[in-house]
Amino acid sequence: MSTTSGTPEPVIRSATAAAVTATPTAVTGSSPRHLTRRLFQLYVGLALYGVSSALLVRSGLGLEPWNVLHQGLAERTGLSMGVVLTIVGAAVLLLWIPLRQRPGLGTVSNVLVIGFAMDATLWSVPDVRVMAAQVSLMAGGIVLNGVATGLYIAARFGPGPRDGLMTGLHRLTGRSLRLIRTTIELAVVLTGFLLGGSLGIGTVLYALAIGPLAQLFLRVFTVPGAQGAPAGSTVVAAGKPGQAILRR
Repeated sequence: MSTTSGTPEPVIRSATAAAVTATPTAVTGSSPRHLTRRLFQLYVGLALYGVSSALLVRSGLGLEPWNVLHQGLAERTGLSMGVVLTIVGAAVLLLWIPLRQRPGLGTVSNVLVIGFAMDATLWSVPDVRVMAAQVSLMAGGIVLNGVATGLYIAARFGPGPRDGLMTGLHRLTGRSLRLIRTTIELAVVLTGFLLGGSLGIGTVLYALAIGPLAQLFLRVFTVPGAQGAPAGSTVVAAGKPGQAILRR
């Protein structure tokens, strides 16, 4: 939610466009050892993404852009944030059809896993009112989100729905990824805020920190020798610097 995100999905700014827009890596394209590691990274990363988003909710100091929208919709509909995240992810995935985007295992898993993990964490972690605890949850949520992003992107099973929307629009319009991402996220934040979603210092710090954090953890979690990730590589894939997704 990109994530994102939010989701995961969403939520991805320093891997190159090739890392996200490339055709999802076939499951048969890795050795059994590499495949096991990649699957482990994918699902742990998506679960941790949901956990990190829930920690930001409980901090009460501001959310990632897409979760501002999810929270606003949850306030209006009475559904849980995790359920709203899943519904919105599925709706965004439908927009891939006219964009001719191809989902991968990671794309579908993103829609299903992050919302469940988020709701489970929200159920088990209470709201906090002490500022020190709020700041700790906010900082922990942002760092954990960077770890989660690195894990699931480096697994190379396809982008999340929101990132695929961004890269599909980039390919269709020829506009820069930065412009498209900024436009989408501003629209999402504004809509979410008007619906009652939470903006705050956490939103700003997340926007500033997630790029460097995700870049760091992408290097840490890249699977050497996996298809699309040559042995010894410290990046997910090569690409033009101007197309960097995680770059601010």
